[in-house]
Amino acid sequence: MDTSVVLPGEGEGYVRSLETFSLREVGSQRWFRQHEYVEKLNMQAILNASSAHDEYIKELLVAHGKIPTLVHELILVEVWKQKVFPILCQLQDFQPKSTFPLYIVIHHEATVINLLETIMFHKDSCEAADDSVLDLVDYCHRKLTLLASRTCRDGPPSQDRHSVSRIAGDGASSMQELKAQNAALEFEISLKALSVLRYITDHTDSISVINRMLCTHNLPCVLVQLTECCPWSRYREGQLEKYMNGTWQKIAPEDRVKMSKLDGQVWLSLYNLLLKEDCQRKYDFNNYNKNCILKIPEMWNHIVHENVGKWKAIAKYQVKETFNPSENDLRQQAQRLAQTYSLDVMESLIPEKPKCGCCGHEAVKRCSRCQGEWYCNRECQVKHWAKHKAACKLMAEASEGIQNNLNHENV
Repeated sequence: MDTSVVLPGEGEGYVRSLETFSLREVGSQRWFRQHEYVEKLNMQAILNASSAHDEYIKELLVAHGKIPTLVHELILVEVWKQKVFPILCQLQDFQPKSTFPLYIVIHHEATVINLLETIMFHKDSCEAADDSVLDLVDYCHRKLTLLASRTCRDGPPSQDRHSVSRIAGDGASSMQELKAQNAALEFEISLKALSVLRYITDHTDSISVINRMLCTHNLPCVLVQLTECCPWSRYREGQLEKYMNGTWQKIAPEDRVKMSKLDGQVWLSLYNLLLKEDCQRKYDFNNYNKNCILKIPEMWNHIVHENVGKWKAIAKYQVKETFNPSENDLRQQAQRLAQTYSLDVMESLIPEKPKCGCCGHEAVKRCSRCQGEWYCNRECQVKHWAKHKAACKLMAEASEGIQNNLNHENV
């Protein structure tokens, strides 16, 4: 079965159209269209990498010089989340019919860093990033520093973003749920930033990049702090759990000494930064304080400087023009995203096979009515029906209602 999201010809059109936006334009129709393109490019890049096929998305981004554009998108949304989103949450006259457009903006950062994680595995992507790799190093440093400080202060997060969605929906307002989702996504984004940093340390031989990592940010000390606080590992009720493939998973006693992928990323980064010949010449092992000097990053500085004093004006503009769409606009956005996220494609992206809702074994078929629950055989489905019946009815009715609305709009 062909589960391609983007064919090579389509991919080239999407890549060519990628552009940089101003902070004011975040969430606009043009920006939203680009988000769809980036989402599709991200999914296709993952499919290509996981199946060891021709990674034409990466090749297109390199050939057309669009990796700096992705880095700009990443930092633009980071600034929006820190400077504009908190103001939107405080505005008393902002009562959106749906927080869906806001969630798309928040999720966009995760999509872009995920795409960068996939393509920066290759040396030519790192080279094609050109000077923007410095901004990417700065971005990774900010994310990892915050991750380490939050873990030292509060410990590892208690839920992943999937469980946050279920818990926040119980008695919480839509804006409160959105803030909870944002916090959970921030954890995942930071872990992706760790992988991106490791690939940069693998490939770069630029003196300016090495200097930024070692002398400006003293990243070895940040990485050592991560090994000590280990944000992706926690104990719950005496059971060791590690964050793998987007969820917290229990670790069997015999596997506790095994190194996880995230542990490996930290140690490989430290190896590259401390033992590579170019890095050894640059890093001052005897002068800790000097190597803790921080420097404001270029892209961050440019976006912040360009919009300083305008945060509230931008928030009010976006309340009026962007994040309070009509029901018709919401339906059109939902319809476009439904075309982007087909069930077959999403299943092919899942790192683990679905589990039977009754016995927990690997599942091969799902409920034909709601499409939301999986089973390993007919017997398990019949046995589980008494528990699944109510949820099945609700999901099926909601899906049918959405489809009827979309069909009505298209008449």
